[in-house]
Amino acid sequence: MSKTLIPEAKNGLSNFKNEVASEMGVPFKEYNGDLSSKQCGSVGGEMVKRMVEQYERGMK
Repeated sequence: MSKTLIPEAKNGLSNFKNEVASEMGVPFKEYNGDLSSKQCGSVGGEMVKRMVEQYERGMK
């Protein structure tokens, strides 16, 4: 069973995903079944890359 620990994070991550997808030209919307795995994976990979970069900047 999954439990959301920080409910506010869900909206933040959704907004972040949409922002990254928009910058990459990937048309995210309510239904994303017409997108390729490559498109979805590239958005997720870019999100992780940016989060790691932000974390590393915070450690300095």
